[in-house]
Amino acid sequence: MTRLSEEQITSLFHEPRTVSAFTAEPVTEEQKRRIQELTYMGPTAFNSQPLRITWVESEEARQRLVSHMMEGNREKTAAAPLTAILSFDKQWHKLFPTFMPPMAEAAAMFEAEEARIPAGTLNSGLQAGYFMTAIRALGLDAGPMTGADFAGIEQEFFAGSEQQSFMVVNIGHGEAPVYDRAPRFGFEDVTRSI
Repeated sequence: MTRLSEEQITSLFHEPRTVSAFTAEPVTEEQKRRIQELTYMGPTAFNSQPLRITWVESEEARQRLVSHMMEGNREKTAAAPLTAILSFDKQWHKLFPTFMPPMAEAAAMFEAEEARIPAGTLNSGLQAGYFMTAIRALGLDAGPMTGADFAGIEQEFFAGSEQQSFMVVNIGHGEAPVYDRAPRFGFEDVTRSI
């Protein structure tokens, strides 16, 4: 028995597409809060939750962001109802007493940047997947992008902070893409049993 019906699984994984254009319908404050809540329910190592979300809503902030997007991503970012910059806290380990109180002393294992940054990168990447799934589960659509000048985004939005940005996601009620879904690998293509 599955947790979701086959119809729900189809609605969450098979039907949604990465979208580039959205209707004018806004994303509500309640939807933003639910996206965050659901995203942070997914597992991360040590329950670390290093992902940070910056909602880009004002026209002024949007234009500042658009200037750092690759040419092909500018127009759709300017027109999206809501855009999020995903980053991770490079000092995530200092919150061990908050996210894993019984193991607060484990923060010492991540004092060295060589351990801390890869762990932050991996776990925030996991959370980015949960973020996209949460958006879909709430009936919205996502357009994730890595085509941006992230060093410029960090200077623009995170100067003096410990956040490292890695993805920009447009969010809203998507318009159906005009192109076919790109091929997906099958079971035999990407798995082996040992």
